[in-house]
Amino acid sequence: MTSLEESSSDKGQRTQSARWLSQSKHDLRAARINSDSGLYAWACFMSHQAAEKAVSAYLYARGAELIWGHGIADLCEDAMAFEPSFDLVKSSAIQLDKYFFGSRYPTTIPSGTPFESYELEDALRAMAIAEETISFVDRQIELLE
Repeated sequence: MTSLEESSSDKGQRTQSARWLSQSKHDLRAARINSDSGLYAWACFMSHQAAEKAVSAYLYARGAELIWGHGIADLCEDAMAFEPSFDLVKSSAIQLDKYFFGSRYPTTIPSGTPFESYELEDALRAMAIAEETISFVDRQIELLE
């Protein structure tokens, strides 16, 4: 592989990373809109999506070509191979993993439905964790540039 090809590949990874981070921020905005509308379960799910995409953006920035899975804890483990401080992100963002299924499927709730089970406090906490995750990833990606 020539230097030009490596440079092109690096640029492609940066572009891919930027796309994922941009979508992450959009998902966080969607979480806020849902929360403001009283759709707390959906706000929790979108917060999970925002954080998941942010960590994925970091992995793309580090050269990953394919990223599998939706568990933020697992994605943070992968990121820790490059940056050990992702352990700090993992410790809080892991809380969002329970929203991946729990906020959407009635079978995950013993009785009732997710939309009846989540409250404003759940949405606010989920959005705060997602925002912290995105900010952390933003800083880490800036350090790579």
